Amino acid sequence: MKKSKILIGAAVLTIAGFFAIAADHIDAPAVAGGTSDITDIYGFQGQNTDNIVFVANLQGLLSPASTAGASFDENVLLEFNIDNDGDAIEDLVIQAIPRDGKMYFFGPTAPSQSGLNSTILADTAMRNEVDITSYGANAIVETNNGMSFFAGPRDDPFFMDFARYGEIIAGNETMFNDPGSDTFAGTNVLSVVVEVPKAMVGTGDSVNIWVESKRKQ
Repeated sequence: MKKSKILIGAAVLTIAGFFAIAADHIDAPAVAGGTSDITDIYGFQGQNTDNIVFVANLQGLLSPASTAGASFDENVLLEFNIDNDGDAIEDLVIQAIPRDGKMYFFGPTAPSQSGLNSTILADTAMRNEVDITSYGANAIVETNNGMSFFAGPRDDPFFMDFARYGEIIAGNETMFNDPGSDTFAGTNVLSVVVEVPKAMVGTGDSVNIWVESKRKQ
């Protein structure tokens, strides 16, 4: 699970993020090396400044050679949770689940229940879908009712110089190099992206978001 606080009232979106339960890039023992590992989440203002974009990346450290064979797990539900009143309980969810080469999205709408257990939302009026983009192909984006959707492999945008980090932790160095060496350069992730009007997620100055991957039981 990943969490972020996103300010939606400003012209420039400010994000203060922290991680809970699952770390990024196969650091979490429960999901290490599996298809449900969330590497990172992102939230930012869209090119249309009335919109907000949510991104969840999974299955990190994919080499170019292995990316073509990587796929979303049809037994894993990805859920964007949105708290718009500051009580750390989801008021809205956006669900994404793959089936037969498509990613199906449900929401944003109130969840049937809060907490760790989820059921796929049944309101077909809030259902959207997009063909999953193949590795190396042009991005397929579907737009409906002011929302846009994408699912497929992307270059990992996360930047971290792990070698230098290790030296700092060991006490051999005191700071990072600028710009440093990107450990994740040349590796890919599977991305799920949804862009929605800000008015659909809340009317206050900010929302809290967290993303969970939930395996079918």
